[in-house]
Amino acid sequence: MSDHDDIFENALLRLDRAAQFVQIDPEALERLKHPKSVVHVSIPVRMDDGSLRSFEGYRVRHDDTRGPTKGGIRFHPQVHLGEVKALAFWMTCKCAVAGIPFGGGKGGIIVNPKELSRMELERLSRGFVQQLADFIGPDTDIPAPDVYTNSMIMGWMMDEYSTIQRQRTPDVITGKPIPLGGSLGRDDATGRGAYYCIKELERFNNWTRGNVRVAVQGFGNAGQHVARLLHKDGYRCVAISDSKGAIYREDGIDIPRAIELKQSQTSISNVYDERSVCDCPECGCVDCHCKSNDAGSGAVITNEQLLELDVDVLIPAALENQITGENASRITAPYIVEVANGPTTTEADNILKELGATVVPDILANAGGVTVSYFEWTQNRAGYYWSEKKVQERLQRIMAQEFEAVHDLSVEAEIDMRTAAYAHALNRIGEAMESQGTSRYFNSVMKVT
Repeated sequence: MSDHDDIFENALLRLDRAAQFVQIDPEALERLKHPKSVVHVSIPVRMDDGSLRSFEGYRVRHDDTRGPTKGGIRFHPQVHLGEVKALAFWMTCKCAVAGIPFGGGKGGIIVNPKELSRMELERLSRGFVQQLADFIGPDTDIPAPDVYTNSMIMGWMMDEYSTIQRQRTPDVITGKPIPLGGSLGRDDATGRGAYYCIKELERFNNWTRGNVRVAVQGFGNAGQHVARLLHKDGYRCVAISDSKGAIYREDGIDIPRAIELKQSQTSISNVYDERSVCDCPECGCVDCHCKSNDAGSGAVITNEQLLELDVDVLIPAALENQITGENASRITAPYIVEVANGPTTTEADNILKELGATVVPDILANAGGVTVSYFEWTQNRAGYYWSEKKVQERLQRIMAQEFEAVHDLSVEAEIDMRTAAYAHALNRIGEAMESQGTSRYFNSVMKVT
């Protein structure tokens, strides 16, 4: 087994543990351990200088028992098949936790999108859809944005698929721009869903918001929105980070100002933000490499140091495998809310459990994104669009309902919330698979005959 397969194999370990707490046919578990289909493509792209480059891409459909597969497409230089398989598996479980009628899918292209021009990025996006046109569709597999993809890229992909099909098909892609059939409330859905989970923690623990210190690792779309909502609600966000570093301020960071500066671009021709949170004046220094330890004025720290800060709520919102067996024993936050996919390894899980930390797992905490994607797909198919208030109310109801279900199962079975979330998902997936018949059913029929 290669290192790249480890992430998928480790993801399956959580499946085995959760299976101990549910009544599920062994055949259902066996099916979940193998993706339904894996597509590996090469995308030739004509570059602006006239040269031709080929980019590798993947699309994995994990399971479609409960509905068409659903999942994002990421553009990243570290994309590999094991990662995409794991992400598709997590999406299957996430859709089941949220109770929406989708299975899990995921896709990715091995590329550093920041090195591409806008036109090269469009050619790559459309080329990927050309390669996948026979494998995706509104009733088959529905992509969405993920790491380093956004609504404009989704718009290009939807348009390319519509061109190929010779009919407008907005329901093939979610996360689109509003004028192209996107849903109000989709932009902040992942962060908002996590925010609703934290509000449930607040309710269970009777928190005083101003006393709750929060650190957010990863200040992309989801990280920005959960930080913005918490800041607006009176929580004290003391640390945020991006790929270039982190800033820490004990008195709290001005999140709206940090978002404004993060999103301001040095050139209007840039597709991706070039500024870092380290450029935020709340840092208290001009030099981004300042080593100040004065928490009153702020300090630049590393992403690794952010994870180990003495805070009440830690929100990993970056990439996979950030909390590992190596650093888990140094994590002091009593509550960890996973906005990223797979930020905590199975080895780290065991350590955090021993430390008494409560982990709200990714398949619950970041389910807001796929839930509102489902809302978008539903609106596209009906041709009737909802108000932002209606989207948010429905999202809040689902997140609160499923959080409570997972929390109650955790308490009743005396298990951690991650295991409870997977058990909750397995109950729904198992029922769907068993409705089609398993060896237990067919053996009984043969005996009767």
